[in-house]
Amino acid sequence: MRLLLCLLSLGSLLPGAGAESDLLTRPWSARWIYPSDAPPFDYGVYHFRRTFELASQPASFLVHVSGDNRYQLFVNGERVVWGPARGDLSHWRYETVDIAAHLHAGRNVLAAVVWNFGTEAPMAQASYRTGFMLHGDSGAARVVDTNRQWKCTRNGAYRPLPFFSPMGYYYVAGPGDAVDGARYPWGWEQPGFDDSKWQPAVEDYEAAPRGAEDAPSMWMLVPRPIPLMEERPQRLSRVRQASGATIPGAFPQEPADIRIPAHAQARIVLDQNWLTTAYPELIVSGGRGATVNLHYAESLWLKGKREKGNRDEVEGKTFFGNPDIFLPDGGAHRLFRPLWWRAYRYVELAIETKDDPLTLEDFRGVYTGYPFERRARFDAGSQELSRILDVGWRTARLCAHETYMDTPYYEQLQYVGDTRVQALVSLYMTGDGRLMRNAIELLNDWHTGEGLTFSCAPSNHPQYIPPFSLWWIGMLHDYWMYQDDASFVKQKLPAVRAVLSYFTSHQKAGRSLGRIPWWNFVDWVEQWNNAVPPGAEEGASALLDLQLLMAYDWAADLEGGLGLPALAQEYRKSAGELRNSIRELYGRPGELFADTPRRTVFSQHTNALAILADVVEGDAARQLVARTLSDPTLAQASIYFRHYLHSAINKAGEGDRYLDLLDPWRAMLARGLTTWSERPEPSRSDCHAWGASPNFELFRTVLGIDSAAPGFRRVLIRPYLGRLRQASGAIPHPRGEIAVSLERQGDELNAQVSLPSGTEGEFQWHATVTPLHSGMNRLHLR
Repeated sequence: MRLLLCLLSLGSLLPGAGAESDLLTRPWSARWIYPSDAPPFDYGVYHFRRTFELASQPASFLVHVSGDNRYQLFVNGERVVWGPARGDLSHWRYETVDIAAHLHAGRNVLAAVVWNFGTEAPMAQASYRTGFMLHGDSGAARVVDTNRQWKCTRNGAYRPLPFFSPMGYYYVAGPGDAVDGARYPWGWEQPGFDDSKWQPAVEDYEAAPRGAEDAPSMWMLVPRPIPLMEERPQRLSRVRQASGATIPGAFPQEPADIRIPAHAQARIVLDQNWLTTAYPELIVSGGRGATVNLHYAESLWLKGKREKGNRDEVEGKTFFGNPDIFLPDGGAHRLFRPLWWRAYRYVELAIETKDDPLTLEDFRGVYTGYPFERRARFDAGSQELSRILDVGWRTARLCAHETYMDTPYYEQLQYVGDTRVQALVSLYMTGDGRLMRNAIELLNDWHTGEGLTFSCAPSNHPQYIPPFSLWWIGMLHDYWMYQDDASFVKQKLPAVRAVLSYFTSHQKAGRSLGRIPWWNFVDWVEQWNNAVPPGAEEGASALLDLQLLMAYDWAADLEGGLGLPALAQEYRKSAGELRNSIRELYGRPGELFADTPRRTVFSQHTNALAILADVVEGDAARQLVARTLSDPTLAQASIYFRHYLHSAINKAGEGDRYLDLLDPWRAMLARGLTTWSERPEPSRSDCHAWGASPNFELFRTVLGIDSAAPGFRRVLIRPYLGRLRQASGAIPHPRGEIAVSLERQGDELNAQVSLPSGTEGEFQWHATVTPLHSGMNRLHLR
C-alpha cells in the first residue's frame, strides 16, 4: 500500500521472447514458490522479498514474472509491473520487464505481493493454486530467480468481503477487501523493512513455457500479448451528502484534513460526476480502533424499488454498493487501496471512531483501463452527436481492461456477443487491434471438443451460448477485414471449421437447424423467454438459422482467401441451401420474415438479419426496412441488437434513417447516465459497451467509411448524411488515416477524401460510383 501521487514510473514492458532462444521451448531455472503456510486453494494475501547485491547499475536487467491469482512486483520500493494478464492454465500469461533503471550498485530488494481470492475469485479468474514466479532472463539476472532464497510471509490483515446484490442481480466480479491496519506489515515493499522473521519460500514446479517437453508445470506460460493497463490519478468531483463531519469546500477535488472526533460517526457520499473504473485510495491518520466502511455504486436506488431513476439524483434514494472495510491502526498517513479496482460513480464513506479521533486526509482514485488512444474524429456541428460519442467512448473504455468486459461492475466477463461490437468500436476509434486479437485468441483457447466456444472467456464457469460461437466467426472475419494480420486469422481456421461442424451436425434435412442444446441467447426482449427467440427450444428458429447462414458466408470468405478453396465452395453451397430454406420456411414475397415457420410471431431481429444475410436484397430489402421500422407489433431490438438493426439499414441503402433511430441513447442521456446501460429501464448495469455502437456507426454509416477488402486494403466511402448538411471526420487505418469531409447543397454533394499511401477504393453516392486513389480526392457529385 503505497502513495500514488502521479503516474507510475514503470520498467519497460517488453515482448516475452527475451534474450534466450529457448525461453519459449525449454523449462526455466526459476521455480514457482509459495509460503509454507499458504493453503493452496484458499483465500490469502502473501508477500515475497529477495535481497541481492550488484557491483554496479546494470545496463539491462530483464525478468519474466507471473503469479496466481494476481501479483504486483516492486523494485527498491517502486511498483514496476503487475499482472498477470488473464488467461487459462494452458495459456498462463507472464510479463517481461527491464528493471535496470530501478536498480543501483550495492543492496537491492525485489518485493512482491501475491493474492489468491480462493472461492470468492471473480468468474473471469482462472487458477491452479497460490504461487509466484520470477525468472531472470540471462546472466546476472539469474541471481533473482524464485527459489528458497526468497523470503515470504502471509499477510493476516486481509479477509474477503463477498458482495451479494440486494436487488438479487447476478454478480461475479469478486469480493471486497477488509484490511486490519493493526495487522498490516507497513513498509513491506521498502528496502529498509526488517524481514528477518519471514520464512524461506517453498519451491514448487519448475517454471516452464507452453510447449516445453512433458509440460513440467501446471502453469503453461505464454508471453503477455497486450500492454500494461493505464493508470492515472483521478479526483472525485463533489460531496453530495455529509453528516457527522465538517467538509472543507475544496474536498474532494483537493486533499483536505477532515477530523472525525472520538466516539463519533460520520457519513460522506462523494460523486465522481461520471462512472469510472479506478483504484480508490483512502489516506487517514490516527483513528486506532475506528472502522471505515466504503461502498461503491454506479447509481443510487429509488427507495423500495428495483429502479434507479435519474442517475444525477441522490436525495430520497438508497445507497447499495459493493464494499471495502479499513480498520486504521492509529498510524500516520495510512493508505488503503484495494487489491483490485472498483467501478463507481458514487462512493459512500461511513466512519465510526472509538477512543482515538481520525483525520481523513484524502480520498481519490487512480483510473485504470486498457491504454486505448482516441484517434477518430467526428464533427457534424451537433452537440448531441458529440455527446453521444463522448459517452460511448467512456463506456467502451470502462469495459476494456485486460479483456473486454460486459459490465465492469457486475461481471467483468468477456462475452462474445458484447465483444464483437466492442471490438468494432475499438478499431474505428483507435486502430489498436491488440485487445481484439487477444479476445479472439482467448475465446479460441476455450473451445471444447465438440466445437463450441465458451460463451465468455476466460471463465471458471462452463457456460455455452451456441450463437455466440457463430458471432466469434464474425469477429474473426471483422479482424481480417480491418487489420492487416492474415497469418493470425489463418491460424484460427481449424476452430472455424470445428464450430461449423458442430452446427452442421444439428441441421435437418431441409438445412434448417434442429434444436441446439444450451442457452440460445439472442437479445434481451421482453416477449422472449430469458432472451431466447421463439422456436429455438423446438428447433425451428429463423434467428438461429440466419446466424448460421451468416457464419457460412464469413467462413467461405476466410477459406477462400486464406484456407481451402474446396471448403469455401462447400460452405457457399451450404449457405445457398440454407438461404433457400429460410425463404421457404419464414418468408413470403412482400411480407415480413417470421420468427418461426408458424408465422405467428415477428421481430426486428429476424428481418434485420434477413437483410444482413442476403436473404433479401435490393428494393425488396429497402421495403423490408420500412416495414421493420414502422410496425410496432414486432419484438423490438434492444440496445445491444440495434447494432445489427442499424447495420441492416445501412446495407439496404437506407442509412439516411440512422440518425432518427438514436432515441434510446437520447433517453439515457436524459436520465443522467454517463455510460450506456445494459438494457432499457429498469436496467441492472449502467455500463455495457455493446451500447457504444454509435461510435462505430456514425463513422461507418454517416461518414460512410468501411473496408472493402481484407486488411482494409481497399476502402468504400458510402455516406448517409440524413438530416445533416455537413459532416467531417477521420478514422485510423493500418497504413495511416482515412479522412472524409462532406457538404451537401441541395441535391449536390461536395466531398473530400484522403486515403493513406498505397490504398485505393471507391466513393458511392446514390447510383454514382467514383474511383478513389491514395492521397487527397476532391469530388463534386449530383
